[in-house]
Amino acid sequence: CLRQPTRFSNMTIPKHIAIIMDGNGRWAEARGLPKVMGHKQGVEAVKKTVKACIKAGVKYLTLYAFSTENWSRPDYEIKALFQLLEDFIDKEFELLHNNKIKLCIIGDRQRIQKDLLAKMERTEKDTEGYKNLTLNIALSYGGRQEILNAARLLAEDALALKIKPADIDEKLFSSRLYTQGQPDPDLLIRTSGEMRVSNFLLWQISYAEFYATETLWPDFDENELNKAIKEYNKRDR
Repeated sequence: CLRQPTRFSNMTIPKHIAIIMDGNGRWAEARGLPKVMGHKQGVEAVKKTVKACIKAGVKYLTLYAFSTENWSRPDYEIKALFQLLEDFIDKEFELLHNNKIKLCIIGDRQRIQKDLLAKMERTEKDTEGYKNLTLNIALSYGGRQEILNAARLLAEDALALKIKPADIDEKLFSSRLYTQGQPDPDLLIRTSGEMRVSNFLLWQISYAEFYATETLWPDFDENELNKAIKEYNKRDR
């Protein structure tokens, strides 16, 4: 099991880090490789980042893996992305188990292939008691859609007389989001130099610090994460 290094002893560690993983395609293109190879290398970056978060003492990590907009990508690319996710779940359970990592899938599950969904939900159940790190994989996820879904759930509760409209506050609204029960992100990281939030955790990142790096996601590692944490400590919160 990984331990927190002493180099963070005088720093504030973000409790929750969210990452927009961007740049897989450009990484592959720069090397004359098919885009799927960039996604494959991106999975390696996920493993490095998960381990680095545990070492640093981060308690929640949310990774933007596949947006609702990504469904418009070519079929072969979508299939390759989901196959990589399935391979990760199959091959990295030991990583989750040995480091007591709780896996959560956040997003619209209705469009996910049933056998893959069953496998993901089984892994969620198998890891639900772990507390070292909660790893949220945002899959078929859209921030606006999440907010609309929460509003519909509250409207249904109001129509069923379970709540009154006057009862709805930020706490109650947050309890209908995919991240219910979790703290909001303290730090939002985006790789590849882009400066957009891309419909990611729109409610939850209201007060998050934003850190953008030119590093493409497949090259992101412990050193890059540590840079972001150090920059986070320079911010006045």
